[in-house]
Amino acid sequence: MELIQQLVNGISLGSIYALIALGYTMVYGIVRLINFAHGDVFMIGAFVGFYAITGLHLGFFSALLLAMAVCSLLGVLIERIAYKPLRNATKIAALITAIGVSLLIEYGVIYIRGAQPEAYPGTILPDKKIELFGVTISSQSILILCTSIVLMILLQLIVHKTKIGKAMRAVSHDAEAARLMGINVDHTISATFAIGSALAGAAGVIFGIYYIKIEPLMGIIPGLKAFVAAVFGGIGIIPGAMVGGLALGVIEALVSGLGYSLWRDGVAFIVLILILIFRPSGLFGKNVREKV
Repeated sequence: MELIQQLVNGISLGSIYALIALGYTMVYGIVRLINFAHGDVFMIGAFVGFYAITGLHLGFFSALLLAMAVCSLLGVLIERIAYKPLRNATKIAALITAIGVSLLIEYGVIYIRGAQPEAYPGTILPDKKIELFGVTISSQSILILCTSIVLMILLQLIVHKTKIGKAMRAVSHDAEAARLMGINVDHTISATFAIGSALAGAAGVIFGIYYIKIEPLMGIIPGLKAFVAAVFGGIGIIPGAMVGGLALGVIEALVSGLGYSLWRDGVAFIVLILILIFRPSGLFGKNVREKV
C-alpha cells in the first residue's frame, strides 16, 4: 500500500514537471534553443497566482488563468527582446543569453519584492481525504492531477487540430520551407513561447497549492528537473515531455518512499547521466545523422 501511495504522490509531482517540460521541448523543437529562463517563468506564475488569490481574492481557476495569461505575455517578451535578435547567432550565444535572462528575472523579483518566501493559503481547494483500496488520496491531489491532464490534452489538440499547431509542426520540421509556403515563422515562434510559458505559469500555481511555500529562486531546481524530463522523453517531442515528467516524478517519489529522501534531487541528474550515456535521443527520440 505504501508503494501505491508513493506512486500517487509521484504522478501528482510528475504532472507539474511535465507541464514545465512541455515548454522546454516546444521551444527546442522550433528554434533548437534550451530556454533556461523557463524555470523562472514558472516562478513568476506561482507569484502571480499567489497575489491573485490573496490580493484580488480570486478562486483557483481564475488565478490559474491569470497566471497563464501573464506568463504567456512574459514568454513572448523574452523571445522578442532576448532571443529574436540572436536567431542566426551561435548556439552558445543564445544559451548564455538564456542563462542571463534567468538571472535577470530571479534577481529582478528579489529587488522588487525582497527574497522572503510566501505561503499559499491552505483553503483554496477542498482538501478531503479519500480512501481508495487502502490508499489515502487527497481531493486536492486529484483536482491538481485532473487540471494538469486537461492542460496537456488541450495542448495536444492545439498542436494537431489548429492552424497555429500545424504551423508549429511545419516550422519545427523545416523553417525555411515553411516560410516559402507562406507561414509567418516569427509569429509561430512567438506563439510557441506564449503557449509553453502559459503552461509553466499554470505549473507555478499548481506547485504553490501543492507545496504551499514559494520564493524567488524556486524555479531553479524544478526548471532543471523539467529539462531532465524533456531530455528523458526526447527533447523536441511533446508526448516525450509528458511521459518524461510523469516518470521522473514517480522515480523521485519511490526514492523518497524507500527512505532515500536526501537523494530526491540527485536522482533526477543520475537519470540525466544514464539517458545521455545509453539513449541520448531519449525514450521517444530517434537517432538522426547530421551531415558535416
